Amino acid sequence: CHSFATLATGGFSTHTASVGHFDSVYIETVIIIFMFLAGTNFSLHHLGIKGKLSVYWRNEEFRFYLTLCTLATLFIVAVNSYHQVYATFGQTLRTAVFQVISVVTTTGFGTADFDQWPPALKILLVSLMFVGGCAGSTGGGIKMVRILLFFKFARLQLRNLVHPRTIGTLKFGKVKVPQEVMVAILGFLALHIGVFLFASLVVTALGVDIVTGTTAVIATLNNIGPGLNLVGPAQHFGHLPPLAKGVLSFCMLAGRLELYTVAVLLTPDFWQMARKPVWRWQMAKAPSPSSSTPYRL
Repeated sequence: CHSFATLATGGFSTHTASVGHFDSVYIETVIIIFMFLAGTNFSLHHLGIKGKLSVYWRNEEFRFYLTLCTLATLFIVAVNSYHQVYATFGQTLRTAVFQVISVVTTTGFGTADFDQWPPALKILLVSLMFVGGCAGSTGGGIKMVRILLFFKFARLQLRNLVHPRTIGTLKFGKVKVPQEVMVAILGFLALHIGVFLFASLVVTALGVDIVTGTTAVIATLNNIGPGLNLVGPAQHFGHLPPLAKGVLSFCMLAGRLELYTVAVLLTPDFWQMARKPVWRWQMAKAPSPSSSTPYRL
């Protein structure tokens, strides 16, 4: 069960304490490795199996993925060590690595109640929930490549403000990124934020406190699982109002299918275009008014 939930980044466990139930560094290490692999672009795995292992490091998205996980882990280790959250450095490092990989890959497994960690780490983990895994992986979220290109685009715009006559080129690796792709990414980010704000507004309007409501939306929209406060790693969603559960269910579906897919399905133009082939087929099958009634045998 845990093996399936790891590779699918589903995060479902047969135990209330999730992976923390086993309290085994060996089990956690295996799950960490395969969560990280599940959050990686599977086209890289395909090439890696063929012996082309250098494709991992040559891929800019993978380098960003690895760097982000490493920096987040080091920051959590430093803050938890400063506040003496755990008795030993080994336990601090162990929980930090597991929770960072679990959140970034949107798996949602837990070995510690990070809702009890210092506030700075809660902010970091909630921010990482938005990022998600690499494109072409089983992870949810916005995806690493979109975040990376967004920062590249922001840097390019700042450079153009300082040097207005400079013609900058946006590249991903050695490939030039077309303007249409960047517009689509910015549109996706705007749609993602818009759905998050609207869903948070509805959930909190139903009487759910702001921390529980907003992190519940973040956790479901990005397919993480646990949020903070009343929906933290040691809690559940069962106490939420029925309408709030309906909104969060929609967020889970929209986040898993990608927002553009769901947004297109909700537009009237899509259904109008979808009905046209059916209407043409029905007209072709319908008998002509001038045709005679066929004989019955």
